[in-house]
Amino acid sequence: MSETKLPRPTDGELAILRVLWERGDSTVREVHEALTRHEPEGTGYTTVLKLMQIMTEKGLVERDESQRAHVYRARATEQRTQRQLVTDLVDRAFGGSPARLAMQALSSKKTSPEELAELRRLLDTLEGAEE
Repeated sequence: MSETKLPRPTDGELAILRVLWERGDSTVREVHEALTRHEPEGTGYTTVLKLMQIMTEKGLVERDESQRAHVYRARATEQRTQRQLVTDLVDRAFGGSPARLAMQALSSKKTSPEELAELRRLLDTLEGAEE
């Protein structure tokens, strides 16, 4: 897969991508069922179908039409999509400063001791790479 920048997914498209990342390749029906398990009064089947057709046009998902029920898969990994979204957010809202984003994120919600330990390890690794 090329490293070209994919379009920024909407909230609805991100919900579909989360299902595809969790389940792997899936039909529209499978995605719809997974979404309704999380939000029973959520999106209708035809809305999910239309969103997935739009996502195909935008290049966010690929569709395998070799079977009767078309199978969709995410074009980018979850990590790549998150990195692209964070980079965009850092540039737009934090003047390009990842530190300002991290400080705002850490001050806005309680962070578990496990997450703090993981952050400390990451900071130690980053500091070691600069030496």
